[in-house]
Amino acid sequence: MPAVSSDVLRIHHIAADTTAEGFGRRMCLWVQGCSIRCPGCMAKDTWDHNGGTEFSLKKLISILEKSAGRIEGITLLGGEPFDQAYPLFRFASAAKSRGLSVIVFSGYTLSQLCEDPRPGVQDLLAQADLLIDGPYMEEQRSFSRPWVGSDNQQYHFLSGRYTWEDLNRERNRVEVRLQPNGALRINGMADFPGLLEALLSQTGEKDRTP
Repeated sequence: MPAVSSDVLRIHHIAADTTAEGFGRRMCLWVQGCSIRCPGCMAKDTWDHNGGTEFSLKKLISILEKSAGRIEGITLLGGEPFDQAYPLFRFASAAKSRGLSVIVFSGYTLSQLCEDPRPGVQDLLAQADLLIDGPYMEEQRSFSRPWVGSDNQQYHFLSGRYTWEDLNRERNRVEVRLQPNGALRINGMADFPGLLEALLSQTGEKDRTP
């Protein structure tokens, strides 16, 4: 895995304002690079640590500032956020200083992350209000819960910002966005079988792994 600068993040893409990736309206970063590479993942284009686009931390914070007045938080997924833990910790810290919440998705489990010695892992965990953890397991595939794609994945409320009661009010959403080049991007989760695959067969693009 390439060394990661504390001032640079490798990003697959960004949604400055989405309602499909956590509580309320959120800025969402799909990071580039994944060391886990779950079988059946629908976002294999986020695996390559040398892919995507480099963004300076300063640039990402400027995007955040433009969105901050209309969002309640940020969501970090990918790819694997903890493969770029230290610069993401700095970005999450900037969000928290503006009163925003932080949701992080990871293919690692919370117990694995608590023992992970890589720079920034514990710092990023400390910024997270909600961690959604665990690898995608195709044999346990299910879209019955908000934002997750297999039954093994778990929600960890790491601060008092959100609760199970808040989660119980949530439902899955799918967003389809027209890109400047005419392509469609899809993000979010489908509640009923076959919808995501049907959309993918028409567009050929997918923004995140279940």
